[in-house]
Amino acid sequence: MRRTLLAITALALVAAPLMAQTADDIVSKYIKTIGGMEKIDAVKSLRRSGKFTGGGGFEAAILEENKRPNLVRQDFVIQGMTGVRAYDGKSGWKIEPWEGKKDPEPLGEEEMKMIVEDSDFDGPLVNYARKGNKVEFVGMEPVEGTDAYKLKVTLANGDVRYYFMDTDYFVPIKIETKRMIRGAEQEYEASLGDYKEVNGWYVPFSVESNAKGSQFKQKVTYDKIEANAPIADARFVKPAMQPTQPSAPDASNVQPKKPEEKKPPATEEKKPPMAQRGVR
Repeated sequence: MRRTLLAITALALVAAPLMAQTADDIVSKYIKTIGGMEKIDAVKSLRRSGKFTGGGGFEAAILEENKRPNLVRQDFVIQGMTGVRAYDGKSGWKIEPWEGKKDPEPLGEEEMKMIVEDSDFDGPLVNYARKGNKVEFVGMEPVEGTDAYKLKVTLANGDVRYYFMDTDYFVPIKIETKRMIRGAEQEYEASLGDYKEVNGWYVPFSVESNAKGSQFKQKVTYDKIEANAPIADARFVKPAMQPTQPSAPDASNVQPKKPEEKKPPATEEKKPPMAQRGVR
């Protein structure tokens, strides 16, 4: 896991010894490690492109776009079909062509909850108190055999996440999420790695996730992340419904036309021959 963080060593941040920490200490060092608030605030939009890999070798191309303050759009290209999930800061919508649906429709309750979380441009740790989130340091816990700082993050909506922070670089290497779905608590976990600098801000280029305890994992690998790419606000707005094409008439109810009867030509009135001049 540490090898995925090599790009961060350029920051020359002195690793802190394993000692008593507070939540604010860890969050403060995390923000410093990834570039500092000035670098973070300078990024107004992010465009991520890459590949999604699921079970059984399933793959899809993905494009994720975020724009301040809270706009988000996620495109999935599967077998030539492009699905969309988006949030314009007020309402969420989706297009799912693999379900035979080409027109946009509203997101479901759980989908809406998740995309609102995804719309947090900086993530829940940055300016957490201002966002109504609560962060607590709850001790140390090993991740793949290496100790990590464990933060309990209670989001404003009540969902709980546990962030496992690397003790050398203070970046999250694992996140566990608990959320209520249809009245039942569900747990998920995600491993983050391959941190790289984008416009002075260090972000993960690899995220592997699964339901906690499940062997079926999904992985997103970004091959390109662009900062401050020009993204029009219209990209996040629900498009208008496509006009419905008029249906063809039912031929079984249409009576064939009778052929038109040909009428005999009218008899032309006979006229006397005209006398030619000079002819007798």
